[in-house]
Amino acid sequence: MQQSQNSNQIANPQAGQLPKVKGPEMNDRDFLNDALSTCKYITDSLNIAVREASHQQLHADLLQMLNETHQSSREFFQLMFQNGWYKLEAEDQQKVNQAHQQFSNYSSQFPYPLQ
Repeated sequence: MQQSQNSNQIANPQAGQLPKVKGPEMNDRDFLNDALSTCKYITDSLNIAVREASHQQLHADLLQMLNETHQSSREFFQLMFQNGWYKLEAEDQQKVNQAHQQFSNYSSQFPYPLQ
């Protein structure tokens, strides 16, 4: 994994050349992006269905579908990231520490201690 020109951006070099001006046809990046977006939508919907399923077997089947869809999402993300088509922004360490401290303090409000 390499960091790109922007020091806050984490990305791999782009695999292959994408056209500068894109026509209506879909390329590999478009297909993967569409698949990842679809998986994200499906996992959101399945999460609600799993939570609200009243029949045990239906709940188990939906939960398995949810897990499989999450796994597919992860695989699509990894493919996009490996090809340099998905970039991440690194957060400033001070902000990470502040968020950690903020949410750590919330645990004192829980009715049961964390183990």
